[in-house]
Amino acid sequence: MTWTGTAPALATLAPENRAALDRLAPFAAPRGTVLFRPGDSVEGFVIVLSGRIDVFLTGPTGRDILLYAVEPGQSCIQSTLGLLGGDDYSGEAVTRSDCRLVLIPRGVFLSLMGRDEGFRTFVFHAFAQRMQSMMHLLEKVAFQRIECRLAETLLQRAENGVLHATHAEIATMIGSAREVVSRRLDAFSRRGIVALERGNVRLLDEATLRGIADTGG
Repeated sequence: MTWTGTAPALATLAPENRAALDRLAPFAAPRGTVLFRPGDSVEGFVIVLSGRIDVFLTGPTGRDILLYAVEPGQSCIQSTLGLLGGDDYSGEAVTRSDCRLVLIPRGVFLSLMGRDEGFRTFVFHAFAQRMQSMMHLLEKVAFQRIECRLAETLLQRAENGVLHATHAEIATMIGSAREVVSRRLDAFSRRGIVALERGNVRLLDEATLRGIADTGG
């Protein structure tokens, strides 16, 4: 099967345009690969076939915040803005897991945007979804208490009841400082809600965490 055959969002493209995309070879990006940094020019539009990419923004103090994750079927808003508007990257993208990716070069991307309605629909639909998620992130950082954001992140990111992440990484996920996250996790631990291990947070009382997350602001 061609790689476009594994991407349902591209099913509406004209056959000749799908054939052109299929001539682009997928490539592997192991976990921890830096795909771009602030100031890099946008070379093309990345389609994620498998895996996950995290996109971060670093403030003047050096503190990071996780802007969004890109998984199969999703898009990188910074790449889209750079290709359409000409701006360089302002964030940093790192593969969170082993990924299989396809890079659509700038020229091919702009050509498809001009001549294929299905491709334009795919790009703008993914762009709109990403903008909604960015607005949701802004709302949470601005109005939701740290405890709520922390509890929600633990529930969403844990695998089999364990979140494999350091306190610094969790702080980046919720847009806070490591010291603040460490204090909140220590408080959760004293209440028996979580168990803190080296590089891991084990969830012991998901019902209580869900109640904290649901309290909102």
